[in-house]
Amino acid sequence: MKRKINFLFFFVFASVLAVRGEIAQQNGQQHHPHQSPPPNPEPLPKEPAQKPQAIPEAAAGIPPHRPVPDAAAGPPKPQQSSQAEGGGGGVQPEIQSQVKVHPMNSLSQLFDAISAFVNSQRHFQDIIKYQDRVELIEERTEGDRRILTSYVYTLPGEERFRDVSSERMPSLQSLLQLIEEEHDLLQEEKLAQQQPALPADPVAQELFEKGISFINSTKIKDPVSAYQLFMQAALRNHSEAQFRIAMAQLVGDYLPRNWTAAHLLLEEMAARGDPKGQFGLAFIHGAGLGVNSSHAKALVYLTFAALGGEPLAQMALGYRYWGSIGVYGTCEAALTYYRQVATAVANDVAKTQGPAVQRIRLLEEAENPSGSSGSVLDHDLIQYYQFLADKGDVNAQVGLGQLYFQGGRGVEMDHELAFNYFMDAASAGNANALAHLGKMYSEGNPAVKQDNATALRYFTMAAEKGNPIGQAGLGMMYLHGKGVEKDYAKAFKYFSQATEQGWVDGQLQLGIMYYNGLGVRRDYKMAVKYFNLASQSGHVLAIFNLAQMHATGTGVLRSCNTAVELFKNVAERGRWSSELMRAFHLYSKGATDAALVLYALLAELGYEVAQSNAAYIFEQKQTSLFNESEMFTRALVNWNRAAAQGYHVARVKVGDYYYYGHGTRIDFETAASHYRLASDQLHNAQAMFNLGYMHEQGLGMKRDIHLAKRYYDLASETSPDASVPVALALGKLALYYSVELVKRGVSEVSRGTVRLTSTIRVFPIVSYRAGIKHPDLTCGRLPRGWDQPPGPLP
Repeated sequence: MKRKINFLFFFVFASVLAVRGEIAQQNGQQHHPHQSPPPNPEPLPKEPAQKPQAIPEAAAGIPPHRPVPDAAAGPPKPQQSSQAEGGGGGVQPEIQSQVKVHPMNSLSQLFDAISAFVNSQRHFQDIIKYQDRVELIEERTEGDRRILTSYVYTLPGEERFRDVSSERMPSLQSLLQLIEEEHDLLQEEKLAQQQPALPADPVAQELFEKGISFINSTKIKDPVSAYQLFMQAALRNHSEAQFRIAMAQLVGDYLPRNWTAAHLLLEEMAARGDPKGQFGLAFIHGAGLGVNSSHAKALVYLTFAALGGEPLAQMALGYRYWGSIGVYGTCEAALTYYRQVATAVANDVAKTQGPAVQRIRLLEEAENPSGSSGSVLDHDLIQYYQFLADKGDVNAQVGLGQLYFQGGRGVEMDHELAFNYFMDAASAGNANALAHLGKMYSEGNPAVKQDNATALRYFTMAAEKGNPIGQAGLGMMYLHGKGVEKDYAKAFKYFSQATEQGWVDGQLQLGIMYYNGLGVRRDYKMAVKYFNLASQSGHVLAIFNLAQMHATGTGVLRSCNTAVELFKNVAERGRWSSELMRAFHLYSKGATDAALVLYALLAELGYEVAQSNAAYIFEQKQTSLFNESEMFTRALVNWNRAAAQGYHVARVKVGDYYYYGHGTRIDFETAASHYRLASDQLHNAQAMFNLGYMHEQGLGMKRDIHLAKRYYDLASETSPDASVPVALALGKLALYYSVELVKRGVSEVSRGTVRLTSTIRVFPIVSYRAGIKHPDLTCGRLPRGWDQPPGPLP
């Protein structure tokens, strides 16, 4: 019986399929966009003289490009499975093709469509650009079926191109042209022959280098003259000069602010495939400077700029993939981009000393107007130390020498001043001064020429006095054979002596020797140990080496998240980190708008301090660059990004914005969730106090005065500054507790004895934890449970 039913069901199903096939043949070529197309669909019109070109796979994260099919053949046929190709006799899955047509009214809409698909996380088999349409072939598998969906984006005729506004048309056309050029570069590696780059102009390069010397001068900086030279070099199509001119016009510090001129200049650079111009456009669209913010457009430009080798674009893309900003966050993608930037930074640091990174928070500076935060040295204090140094104080001479040698805390590097202070202290036999003189001669700088013999002499004198800097320097001389023959045993000896005194360079070099097996048996675990010790002191190369080991799983279990965090730390110590201090100086001088643009640029790169500072400027409404109505919205975006990177104050700020409805709707539950994160994970006293208040009032959660008191107590224990507000809140809570007892009352004191008609029963404010019992307020027995804390309020 069961077999007959199955046979009958199969017969009916086959009949239905046959009838549907006859109907489809009668309808001809008409079909629903959500149904399979006819066997031979009508070919879309195309110009026979132009060969269709494909958008590069790198823009959408698709696999290697397949041969572009002819337009008349319709959507491309799927390739057979690997089993079929290998002769395994596998059955090819059923293929279902769908076509969705979306007409475009302008080139701008076509660009937006491309950007949207590039920004999406779909898996495209092919992306084909014809002269009058763009066709995207999506491939997915459901069960045992392979489904192809063709998205066709049509464009009006060539005559409609003239209707597009001249302000938007160049950038859109240049981007589409750039897409084709990048495709040729990736697929055929012949772009250099097909699109030759502009020949280098020696005059432009000379003008640019002269301008750089004016900016980097340690004596007298002259940015005005420098940018005049940059303007001359930019007229000769010097890429770096044009980018500096455009950024100065965006910031408005060295040149008058002109976002329109900067936009046009960056578009001109992007039109010829300049990655710096592409990154500039990505920043404009990502931050919304003069245009509507668009993550899709920013991602397109960042992708091509990163392919061109622009480190800022690679850093911005790494942060977007790490923080899931506009894209689906993947750790491996973030690791790829951050590793490229970190490698370049590590190479720079290995050659020359990297800049000191100053992370000054505007919020903390506002809360400490007297400068007690210690982020920037007071000018009067520096003058006092200079006075002591001139009087012959050796400690002051060494301290000022180190300050000018390394820079930081509001003081720029000045190697000449550092050399003079070290020489004065070295004449008195100071070991630190001798070691730093050896370091200056070993590395070479504008003050002294590199001299291994002089460096060896100073390092030896310092090492004989037991100085760890001199010992590590002497170890470097023996490790690399500078001025002496290579001797790994002596190098290991001096590095070990420096490490015993906690010197970071000795720890780093011991880790390198263990990692490479130089003079010792290769031991990755020992290398990790010493890299960890050096990274705790903030050594850039130690952090980089540790990141490499976590990324490859060498000596440790592989951890993509740890590697990304370490690579990000290294990337943020590049030469562009000096812009943080520049932005702070602009803000201190009252140039808030210029500081905001710089902070916005660094925020796009993933600097948490820049994000919080930009949010603070928006929150205080200290800028005139944007409408007042969008201040809180922009502030919330930046507070959110800073909070995602672990800044506890930003997490509390996000909760405040949802609590008060700043830049978003009022949402007590979301506010409470952010406060809870800041309290449980970051141990923020303000978040604990806020949770206590919300529990007390029943805002976004169940009213519970016991939990309220608990959070108040936690806030007081976490921060001494919270003791006064907590005491006031607990006093209010105790009063509220007594009033609630009066409201609840007691209608029956005991069995048949005294009855209180109204709910009058007053208890003094006492702590039930101390075991103090209430006095007998009635003439009869007290009700049961009178000396216990009440339960949750209704």
